Amino acid sequence: MAAQREALPEGRYGRSADERANRKLKIVGGALFAVLLAFVAWAGVHYVTKSDVSGQLIRSKKVSDTSVQAVIEVRKEKNDSGVCTLRSLGEDGSEVARKDVSLDRRETHFTEFVTLRTTAPARITELEGCRTTDRG
Repeated sequence: MAAQREALPEGRYGRSADERANRKLKIVGGALFAVLLAFVAWAGVHYVTKSDVSGQLIRSKKVSDTSVQAVIEVRKEKNDSGVCTLRSLGEDGSEVARKDVSLDRRETHFTEFVTLRTTAPARITELEGCRTTDRG
C-alpha cells in the first residue's frame, strides 16, 4: 500500500506564493487605476477650462527675395486676445524672418493675412505657435 500524502493544514504555514502574487497584483492594479483616473480627471478639467488660441498655417507664398505672404486660420474665444508667431527659413535652414501677429479680433474663427519681410530668400514658412495674451 502506498502511503497517501495529506495536504498541509490551511493557514498553518502562512500564505501560499499564489496568494501573495494575487495580492501584489491587486495593489499594483489599484494604484495604476487611481493614476489613470487622476489623469483623466486632470485632462477633462484642462480641456473644459483652457482658454487657448490655436492657429494653422493655411498657405504661404514667396513674393520676392525679401518678402513672404502667409494666411493663418485662427480659433479662439471671443474675448481672448493672442499672438501667433510665424517664421521663415532660408535655403540653408537659418531663420530669415520672424513675426508675432497680434490677434485682437472679437471673433472666434477667422483667417489672417500676414506679410513677412525676410533678410534673405525664404524656402519655407511655418507657424511656430499661438498663445493667449493679457488684454490691457
